[in-house]
Amino acid sequence: MATDHSTDFGHVSRLRGTLFEALSLGSSLLGIVTLGILLAIVSVDALGLDAADGGWILTIVGLVVVPPLALCTVGLDDAAVRVRAAAALVLGVPAAFAAELAFGAIGVNAALLEWQLLYLFTVVLPVAGVVLSAGTRSPVGSVAMGFLGRAIGGLVLGAAILILFVVVEPQLWFLLYTLGVLPFVAITVYARRHPDTRLGIARVPAAAVGAAAAIAIHQFLIFYTPYWVFHVWSLAIPAAVAVGLTYRSARPDASGVIAGGVTALALVFGSLGIGALGLPPSYALFVLLGLIPAGLYAERAVGSHPSRLGLAVPLVLIAGVALALGLVDVLSLAGPEPWLDWQFLTSVKGSPAEAAGFYPAIVGSVVVIALVALLSFAFGVGTAVFLEEYTADEGLVGSITRLVQVNIANLAAVPSVVYGLLGLAVFANMLGLGLGTIVTASLTLSLLILPITIISAQEAIRSVPDDLRRGSDAMGATRWQTTKNVVIPQALPGIFTGTILALGRAIGETAPLILIGAASSTTSAPSELFDTAIAMPLQLFAWYNNPGAFREGVVPAGVVTLLAILLVMNGTAIVLRNKYERADG
Repeated sequence: MATDHSTDFGHVSRLRGTLFEALSLGSSLLGIVTLGILLAIVSVDALGLDAADGGWILTIVGLVVVPPLALCTVGLDDAAVRVRAAAALVLGVPAAFAAELAFGAIGVNAALLEWQLLYLFTVVLPVAGVVLSAGTRSPVGSVAMGFLGRAIGGLVLGAAILILFVVVEPQLWFLLYTLGVLPFVAITVYARRHPDTRLGIARVPAAAVGAAAAIAIHQFLIFYTPYWVFHVWSLAIPAAVAVGLTYRSARPDASGVIAGGVTALALVFGSLGIGALGLPPSYALFVLLGLIPAGLYAERAVGSHPSRLGLAVPLVLIAGVALALGLVDVLSLAGPEPWLDWQFLTSVKGSPAEAAGFYPAIVGSVVVIALVALLSFAFGVGTAVFLEEYTADEGLVGSITRLVQVNIANLAAVPSVVYGLLGLAVFANMLGLGLGTIVTASLTLSLLILPITIISAQEAIRSVPDDLRRGSDAMGATRWQTTKNVVIPQALPGIFTGTILALGRAIGETAPLILIGAASSTTSAPSELFDTAIAMPLQLFAWYNNPGAFREGVVPAGVVTLLAILLVMNGTAIVLRNKYERADG
């Protein structure tokens, strides 16, 4: 008699797996959709999109969005992407109309449910994201994204340098650059050209001693360096050298010298021209740092890349914006009434709401986070390297190491309020660094994220295969040479990812800053490291306590600005991570 060995175990197991997969997908989609709705509501309030006519939205989409997207997909293997995108953009208009009528019929009315906003957030933005993602796989789209990415990256770097000059006066930066930065760069270059030397170990101490000497000299300096000397020595010449070396790496001829000379002249005469307009000469650096990387990329693309058409995408975008603005004016279409504008980003006024400015908080947050990044990266990565590469696993040292590891893990879960109390007691009172100063805030937030930085760096270092270490040892490398040349380069992508996530937590913290006495609102940006710190979350908290326009317009504008800065930070980390991953590959 035959025996039936079949069971329902496999069927039940597959059913459970399918249900778990469906629940995971559903929860992920729910979270993404909820977050998207929240961001859409905040964006509508910050940009005043509810005041825009439907015709204005369609004009912007038709003249500014569609032409560059269409050009980016030229040469794409999957031609169906263009067809589906065009169908979605065309059919999305009546679908948005129908959705607005349906919501109105059931009594649901909100600004976000107007057809033009439904069309913008549920059709245009998703289609643009899909097309851009697909366009990067086409030759034309990759060139366009490369050009725009370098231009935007240069502008962001220029803005960061401008903020640096707000806090560090030019005279002090001149001394720091001469006595601290130049020795560091010189020793680094020499150590790379002479791998056998141990001089590279001295670059950080040399930079620290030079920086301390610069600060001491600045206290007693009785003369002031002319601005043109400062500008040429510490800005124009380094930029020219960087551009020249970039060209020289690609071409062995005199192109590097010519490119460097043109860059230096452009910075000098550009500063003079901008100064004649009544603007600070350093604004020339902001503009040229956006033009120079994009120009270098364009020159290479024209000379070697077969898809030069991608360089026309920025021109099409600019032409579309100009044409759209003209058409909107001719047709008298009502546009948005944004709270987030240039005045909001550059003004220092606190009231009324129409004149409120976010500039002091932006400067304070950027400077604090820059110092936090330097401190947490240096101490966090250094601690992780020591714990993973230089401590023993057994004996008394191993026991101490395990105890330290447990305490680091526990410190990562300590509430931020405790770190605020620690910063108040140690940095503000015991060390006398001042209540709420930038230095006190930076040290406090560095302590807050230091355990997270250490743990993420340790995980990245552990992911490096031991075979690479053993291979380096077999070639006669010392432990330090193996760590410096093998382990750290392999672990850098993971280290960057963990550090930027930790910085994302630090930039949004409020409780520690309140406890150390940071300002909740101010009408002037900090001008030195011992000025009272003001951060974006604190300013948003102060604005939210004011009723009316502050809560409905100014706070959303500040939230969007904070999110934009976070995206820039994350984008920078992604670029650095991908760069080192390609280098390792």
